[in-house]
Amino acid sequence: MLNGLKTRAASGTAVLLGALAGLAAPAPADAAVPATIPLTITNSSGRGDPLFLYDLGTSLTTGQQGWADEGGAFHAWPAGQNPPTPAPDASIPGPAAGQSKTIHIPRFSGRIYFSYGQKLVFRLTTGGLVQPAVQNPSDPNRDILFNWSEYTLDDSGLWLNSTQVDMFSAPYAVGVRRADGTTVTTGHLKAGGYHAVFDSLRAQDGGWGGLVQTRSDGTVLRALSPGHGLETGALPAGVMDDYVDRVWQKYAGTTLTVTPFADRPDTRYFGRVSGDVMNFTDGSGAVVTSFHKPDADSVFGCHKLLDAPNDAVRGPISRTLCAGFNRSTLLVNPNQPDGSAAEFYQDAVTNHYARLIHGQMADGKAYAFAFDDVGDQESLVHDGAPQQAYLTLDPLS
Repeated sequence: MLNGLKTRAASGTAVLLGALAGLAAPAPADAAVPATIPLTITNSSGRGDPLFLYDLGTSLTTGQQGWADEGGAFHAWPAGQNPPTPAPDASIPGPAAGQSKTIHIPRFSGRIYFSYGQKLVFRLTTGGLVQPAVQNPSDPNRDILFNWSEYTLDDSGLWLNSTQVDMFSAPYAVGVRRADGTTVTTGHLKAGGYHAVFDSLRAQDGGWGGLVQTRSDGTVLRALSPGHGLETGALPAGVMDDYVDRVWQKYAGTTLTVTPFADRPDTRYFGRVSGDVMNFTDGSGAVVTSFHKPDADSVFGCHKLLDAPNDAVRGPISRTLCAGFNRSTLLVNPNQPDGSAAEFYQDAVTNHYARLIHGQMADGKAYAFAFDDVGDQESLVHDGAPQQAYLTLDPLS
């Protein structure tokens, strides 16, 4: 995907936005995107502890990895080592509770981190930046309350998201002001939604409560994504097996039709199961790609047996399958993607993490798994000629 945003980051986590960026049309010449745009961070968290900001990513001008200061100037990371060495302090002092601060963000494919009370720990290896991976109990950031947004700013404009692909934690919303003066936002939770997600995960049978991480003083820090829950042992490896088995049984005798491009309804692929494999054919009957029966890790991560390369056939089909498995719509609708959100997450075997997060979002939109953008369910703002970006840190309530 464009600019590397749909890649595997150093922490082994899925980073979003590239798919949409890759489909965007170039901005018109009279709406050229400047080298930097202002980002206003508003601290509505109600917290009294210090706030620290970071703008980290890959420069789309030079291709180097690095960080930006609050004026938008790019700084390349120095060479790392093995074992990893401390990265330079890239933190930007954030606004106090009830205050706002405007920084400038450059043409990046990257992340905007924010942390409460403590600075984050970043290290450098020979392969680049090591980002926080709090599914690892020895990660130095494990007991810090933090979160991040992802963005791409390039010739085609700004893509800025509110992501829960890796974890659900300190809440925030994103926004962009367009050239016509209108502003669009997404990412706000319903009143009481923050604690409702944690409480509902703990009440959900099957190990889902084990996704919730707390500090030794009892402070709730985050809920890990189910893929990380498999990694830590919170969720059993076979948590999705029953649903996958039923899908395989159904499509051994029924055709699954995938129409991966909303603007190309005549481009369709047809899936049928034979043994352990689902084969997809095109309109001529030729097999174009095949998928082995996926496990839970492949489903939750939209990778491994559901790998989605940046191509014109397998990737788009895989994205659609991934969304159907996570939303448990493959049994109720043989025509995918399913555009009816009312049908999502209705099976007893589903991605309950995604279900609960979407259920607590004010607009229903979230990035709760890597391809939650299938069917426009993602929490993302975009504009081809952005005038101003916004990041609002919401209360933990």
